[in-house]
Amino acid sequence: MKTSEFDYQLPSDLIAMHPSEPRDSARLLVVNKESKNIKDSVFRELDQMLGINDVLVLNNSKVIPARLFGNLKDKIFELLLVKQVTENRWECFVRNGKKLIIGDILVFGEDLTGKYIKRNEEIFYFEFNYMGKELLEKISKVGEMPIPPYILKARHEKHDESVDDFDYQTVYAKAYGSVAAPTAGLHFTEDLLTRLMKRGVQIEYVTLHVGLGTFQPLNTDKVEDFAIHSEYYEISPDTAKRLNDAKIAGKRIIAVGTTSVRVLESAATDIKTCGFINSRGLKYALLPKSGETSIYIYPGYEYKFVDAMITNFHLPKSSLLLLVSAFASTELIKKSYEHAISEKYHFYSYGDAMFIC
Repeated sequence: MKTSEFDYQLPSDLIAMHPSEPRDSARLLVVNKESKNIKDSVFRELDQMLGINDVLVLNNSKVIPARLFGNLKDKIFELLLVKQVTENRWECFVRNGKKLIIGDILVFGEDLTGKYIKRNEEIFYFEFNYMGKELLEKISKVGEMPIPPYILKARHEKHDESVDDFDYQTVYAKAYGSVAAPTAGLHFTEDLLTRLMKRGVQIEYVTLHVGLGTFQPLNTDKVEDFAIHSEYYEISPDTAKRLNDAKIAGKRIIAVGTTSVRVLESAATDIKTCGFINSRGLKYALLPKSGETSIYIYPGYEYKFVDAMITNFHLPKSSLLLLVSAFASTELIKKSYEHAISEKYHFYSYGDAMFIC
């Protein structure tokens, strides 16, 4: 399967520079997998589409201000934290990092420092002088939100928009660890969540700390040759049980965002192995898990637990576009994207959404 099959051209004026205000006023493209029908709607009307037989699974990961500016002998180096390795060690991308020498110490703010200890191709490893929660607190004081570069380019501005501290975070974010937002969740407001619960919609939370690898463009000619970076995820025993009970009861499991999809599909296991007895002939159930997942979903993949998904419009030739194409078919996703472009939907992180059901 060629990577070029998942390319498309997007007019630059359709790249969302800011989220809709209010958030749930974003447009929503409803795509039916069975009928192939495509319908235009608004995100705030989601509560009219869901009911007591639906379960929303949200990723509660919280974005850290992962962009840091470090000083070394009057030179400034821009770091982008990518993944936490130990209590005080992070993998990073570094702009102009080739000018650094092993052992160099960058100074961030008043008392936070990072020592450059090694490099693995484009990944630089830094060891900080604080650890764990205290390190995150220091980073929060000096760091900036890691707004995607295509948004900043579209704005013609630097990383100085204070509104992004709020805009680039879901209203239910809880567990610090992501270096990019789980963007499908950005459309939810407290009011919409309340209305959904009043409708009887079951809402569950899982965690996947989003790494920049999720958004890395495919750099191989063949889809099958691409290797995705791993990300930390967690699904608790109580959450797994409630989701299994809902699945066995015939409820529809709706993953909010590709990150929630990756959690559910990573935790899905043969139902016999899980020890469940059910009368519905289900093949898979969830095991409570935590750890790294490098699950790579592309057309041909058999979904195990997810019945529907809410997602944004993704970058061309990305693993996220492959994931949704595997769920709804490449042809239907291509048709949906063409419709969205013709109707001037907004794309990418701050853009509009799709409900594939």
